[in-house]
Amino acid sequence: MDTAQPRSAPSRGAVALIENSRGELLLHLRDDIPDIAWPGRWSALGGGCDPDESPRETIVRELDEEAGLAVDDLVELFEVPDPGGSSDVVTVFAATWNGDARELPLTEGVKLDWFHPDRLGSLSLPLFLREALRRYLGD
Repeated sequence: MDTAQPRSAPSRGAVALIENSRGELLLHLRDDIPDIAWPGRWSALGGGCDPDESPRETIVRELDEEAGLAVDDLVELFEVPDPGGSSDVVTVFAATWNGDARELPLTEGVKLDWFHPDRLGSLSLPLFLREALRRYLGD
């Protein structure tokens, strides 16, 4: 008789790497409070999937909830593991947008800003995002 417990499905999240026409990436400075994933770090907009929600549904919802942002060219790229985060696996999407980050109605976190890829190495980023950026930028 097999008494092993069935494995639960991995928890899932989704983020969007949003790039402008200058080649800069939109990043979100997360709140520095206990009990959130990656506090006080720069990250991409996104979050955890709700039950029965696909990663695509999640990223569309999160972009709207966190920054009132809607993009037309959202493309699913790949998945990365998220050790130490709130999700086991994060689906990474890409999109373009050319607006002013300071004018977005930020509802979570401290601020949004654009960063040229040359500046990313000096930022405090979650491990999963470093891997996602390495793959996205081809480094």
